[in-house]
Amino acid sequence: MTDFERELVNAFNQFFNQEKIQGIAHRKKQHRFSSQLCDVLVDSPHEMFYLAIENKSVKTSSTNKLYFSQHFSESSGGHQVERISNFLDRSGRTGFLAVELKRGRGRSRKAYMVPWQTIRSRFESNETGIHLDKIQEYPEVLRDSESYSVAEICQNLEI
Repeated sequence: MTDFERELVNAFNQFFNQEKIQGIAHRKKQHRFSSQLCDVLVDSPHEMFYLAIENKSVKTSSTNKLYFSQHFSESSGGHQVERISNFLDRSGRTGFLAVELKRGRGRSRKAYMVPWQTIRSRFESNETGIHLDKIQEYPEVLRDSESYSVAEICQNLEI
């Protein structure tokens, strides 16, 4: 589990605890030769918190775009965007792509929640990816010096 995945799981669980909402965020244990469908799953009896979140971390000094060919995997089961889209269709979960922008030494990381439908439609339209400037138009996952918080996103996102 990457630091970003761990921090996002912790942020959701902290939000649920603070707001006294039934829900849990978790990551399925990954075995050496198998892949999980999404990085973070959020389960709750509240439909708005029945989520699947794929996480990507991008160094802004290396690229200005999140590319479908470079940042997503391809396997015998198809492209990662197709596999996740299929999982969302079959499970009834709402999907998001959480993108963490690593902005270099001395600059804090920022993360954004992009609705999966945006990623899916760009992929199905044969676009090469999504520009980082466009990603920054989506809701930001706020961060203090140590950790992320999803409180504002959960209260303001229409999920």
